[in-house]
Parts: sequence; C-alpha cells; structure tokens
Amino acid sequence: MRPEDILLPTPAGVCCKPGGFHIDPTRPVERALITHAHSDHARAGHGAVLATQETLDLMRLRYGDNFAGTAQAIAYGESLTFGGVSVTFHPAGHVLGSAQIAVAADGLTVVASGDYKNVADPTCAPFELVPCDVFITEATFALPVFRHGDPDAEIAKLLRSVALFPERAHLVGAYSLGKAQRLIALIRRAGYDAPLYLHGAMESITRYYESRGVALGELRLARGAAKPNLAGTITICPPSALNDLWTRRFPDPLAAFASGWMRVRARARQQGVSLPLVISDHADWNGLTATIAATGAGEIWVTHGQEDALVHWCGTRGLKARPLDIVGYGDEDEPGGADGGEAEP
Repeated sequence: MRPEDILLPTPAGVCCKPGGFHIDPTRPVERALITHAHSDHARAGHGAVLATQETLDLMRLRYGDNFAGTAQAIAYGESLTFGGVSVTFHPAGHVLGSAQIAVAADGLTVVASGDYKNVADPTCAPFELVPCDVFITEATFALPVFRHGDPDAEIAKLLRSVALFPERAHLVGAYSLGKAQRLIALIRRAGYDAPLYLHGAMESITRYYESRGVALGELRLARGAAKPNLAGTITICPPSALNDLWTRRFPDPLAAFASGWMRVRARARQQGVSLPLVISDHADWNGLTATIAATGAGEIWVTHGQEDALVHWCGTRGLKARPLDIVGYGDEDEPGGADGGEAEP
C-alpha cells in the first residue's frame, strides 16, 4: 500500500478515501477530523466532526451549537476505525485540545500534525512524538532565521518595560485562542500577580480555559476600567486592536505583540509595535527539523508555510519530501489573519 492510498491531498484538504473522511478540510465535507479549533483548520458546516472535547467545545463557542450536523469527542490515545482505517489522536502541544492525527492501514502509518510545537506550554497537553512512515508537517516558521528562543525571557522583557513605564498602559497583541491564555500563564509564572486586563473578544475563550483547570489569576475586562486606573497595567488584546480607536481608552498606550513573526524586526516596525515579543505556538526551524528526524518517517509532506525550504532540508537528509500546496490555511499570529480581526463586543 502507498501512502496516497491512505491519505490524498485534494482541493478540500487531505482526504482519506477508504475511511470516508477529510482532515482539517477547507470546505464543507461529509465527515471531518479536526486537529484544533483555530478557524483556518476548524470550519463550520461539516456533516460530522470528530475532535477532542476541548476542540468541539471551542468550536461551539465560536460558531454556535449547530456548527456541524453531528459532533463526536475522541480522547488522546483513543482509536476508532473507519472503513478498515484506524485513527488515533495524539497531543500536538499547539493549543488546548490540539491533536496530531495518526491514520494507519495495512501496517502503514501516516501522521497529520496539524499545527504543533514541541516546547512546554502550561495551558495545554505537551507534544507527543508519534513514530510513523509518513509525517505531514506544518511549515509556518520553516526558515533557519526563525528560532523562537526562551518565552520566559520575552515575558521578563515585558515586565521590565511595565516597571520602567508605570504611567503607561501596556497592550499586548495576542491571538484570542491559545496565545492569549499562554501569555497570561507565563506572566503568572514570572511572579506577576496584579490583575490582568482583557479585551472583550478574549473573554469567552479565556473563561473556558479556566473551566478546564487552567489557572490564570485575577482577570478583568478593560472596558469596565477607568482610564487613569489602567496606568501601569497589562491588557491582552487581538493584534488588530493595537491600531484601533479602542486604544484611546488607555493612558499613553505602549504596543507589544507576541508572535514568532516578531523575530523579523521589519514586521514589528511595519505594524507599529514598540515591544516585539518572540513567542509562538508553532515549532521553530529547530523544532520542525528535530521533530521530523525523530519521527523516523522516510517520507515527509509539507503544508501551509515555508514549504520549499523544509522540502529542501529533507532532501539533504535523504528523506523523500513533497509540498502539498493546500490553499486555505492561514496564520493566526498575523493581524487580520485567521480570526485576527476580532472586534470588542
């Protein structure tokens, strides 16, 4: 059996014909297996959806109760069979509920990673290495320039700035699902115990994280605070809000942005960011290449990102590799990207 007999790239996304399902389809399909709840991977309108409980819950928060015809939860490590094909979900370390999906038949295993990172995150289950024959990897930061470094050092940089400018409000742009909650947890881990403020678009997902046992300390909505009282505070907001009239409610706001793209200083300047924080929920170049090597896969399929560079790297290591060129996946770190344009209720 060839890998293409198990999974095949199509215009709607990666399709398993014998199992009758797609993985993270970009168009409505009869049965969808969803790796995580970011909107470029988890769309509404499918006939049936299989995902972790957290991903299903987050999809309901974003799309309403009728986001799919039917929804079924699957636990990490649990296996189901569709048309003779075995499917198992494994932690991806990207956001709460994120999963890699292992698809196996006739002794051949293909793992679709979805988005992933292989560094510790206090807000989600850690990445689990899954040995396989074919590994389908993301490539968001698949260039050698992207080495994310230590997120705790970036948080320390933020807290130094807060201490240095007690008369200013620090606004930190962060994607509302995953990045915002991770930032809060990292800030708490650094010993900052003052109230943190939230843009209204962050509230429902952040409260859901708390309901799943993720401790985030005291949180307040920025819209309920008087302007003078916001001096010396930290507010987490969607990246698009950094250039919005919304910022006028803050005293002398200082714009920060937490993203792997902040490694490129020109992007920070272009987006008017005074304090770039290199914190990403995607694997960097070292994480991608180390993970590929550790899976033991002899064939690598590369999707959504810097595909060519990673395909070339695989070739230099004697690995068979190909880009999938699937249109429809974005980057939630980008302002105006996947859900980047949320407005405050």
